[in-house]
Amino acid sequence: MYLSIATTHQPATDLGFLLHKHPGRAHETELPFGKAHVFYPEVSEARCEAALLLDIDPVALVRGKGRADGLLDQYVNDRPYAASSFLSVAMARALRTAMAGTSRERPELAEQAIPLEVLVTPLPARGGGAELVRTLFEPLGWTVGIDPVPGVDSDTSRYVTLRLTGTARLRDLLNHLYVLIPVLDDDKHYWVGEDEITKLMKRGEGWLEGHPSRDLIVQRYLIHRRALARDALERLAPETRDEAVEPAARKPAPEDALEAPLRLNDERMVSVVDALRASGAKAIADLGCGEGKLLARLLKERWVERLIGVDAAARDLEWAAKRLKLHMVGGPPEGRVTLLHGSVTYRDRRWEEVDAAALVEVIEHLDLDRLPALEKVVFGAARPATVVVTTPNVEYNALFPNLATGAFRHPDHRFEWTREQFRAWAAAIESAWGYTAVFDGIGKTDEALGAPTQMAIFTRDQA
Repeated sequence: MYLSIATTHQPATDLGFLLHKHPGRAHETELPFGKAHVFYPEVSEARCEAALLLDIDPVALVRGKGRADGLLDQYVNDRPYAASSFLSVAMARALRTAMAGTSRERPELAEQAIPLEVLVTPLPARGGGAELVRTLFEPLGWTVGIDPVPGVDSDTSRYVTLRLTGTARLRDLLNHLYVLIPVLDDDKHYWVGEDEITKLMKRGEGWLEGHPSRDLIVQRYLIHRRALARDALERLAPETRDEAVEPAARKPAPEDALEAPLRLNDERMVSVVDALRASGAKAIADLGCGEGKLLARLLKERWVERLIGVDAAARDLEWAAKRLKLHMVGGPPEGRVTLLHGSVTYRDRRWEEVDAAALVEVIEHLDLDRLPALEKVVFGAARPATVVVTTPNVEYNALFPNLATGAFRHPDHRFEWTREQFRAWAAAIESAWGYTAVFDGIGKTDEALGAPTQMAIFTRDQA
């Protein structure tokens, strides 16, 4: 199995500092199942390429370790040859410092996004083929090239040569590969226990929690061990702990309990629907749709032709489907409503053609360092003509008698903004992406502290 990483960063030989492997030498690492060789097929100031070649002895690998009396299939299989968990382990051993994102000589270089080219071959793509490969890597910003590997009895087989190009930190690339290679193989060569969750959390930090295929990745990485997968998903998205409970039976969220006397949720929905109606939109995406409350209201509007709901919580999408009676007698006609499992921080072409998008009480659930990714996806890539955003006004929190000073309305909120902070964020979007924002308050307005919810209606500037 073979992995190569190349860069055209100037000077390209900086790759040696990032990998902690001198380009002028070949490097060898002993592994329990063979050897990992790191060498440089190409070294120049313009382009530098490093290769990791894994050499496994297929007989020594299974001698004395067969599952049943030395069956032939213990010796004749693809384990020593196709990219798999063996390659991930080899990366963790041979490129350990690079995966940690440290560089003793050039610490600033380790934090820099550089142009990267990747080749992995042969790579199994079980249970999904080339489409699965794209589903896993494209949301992470990689441009994916796939060359089928010829099979024995047919033109192609289940193996591919994977080519990735993009700009990223080297450690991000290595961690993507470390997790997703065994996911594509859908197997591991070693026992998977609770410590594997820790590895997944470490290598998936900063990208896995918002990946559109998060659940699939977790299940495959943990070889479909349900208890482990459930634990991992709860760590990645604590809000999923409540997903197994019917919405009507759940305890009201702290935010709902606080706002209930104000009937604030109803006012929000009315205000958002009015804004979307005024925009003239016919196709609308509700980003972070949850259980489909806004979709249910929009479904009653005759002017809406097509609705798309997007959410990272698969269970909430199931409840939304029930609420909307999708594919049921009395439900909407086929094609009018589509529910998508995905994240607002990763590009998803399935909803990009809409006229308008709504982010109702969504942004405050994201870490601040993830907001630029959302902005790039919504305002940069999709670029709907109208985007409606609502978020709490933290100034108004002083008027909630049961909310402690300095506390947020919901424990999952990562931030709550003042009106000035919200306008500053909107102004940055206007400048970067060519939109104009108009602001409004939702709910009873206090003369000094404003309304409990603030809303911005972004309209794309005419070219």
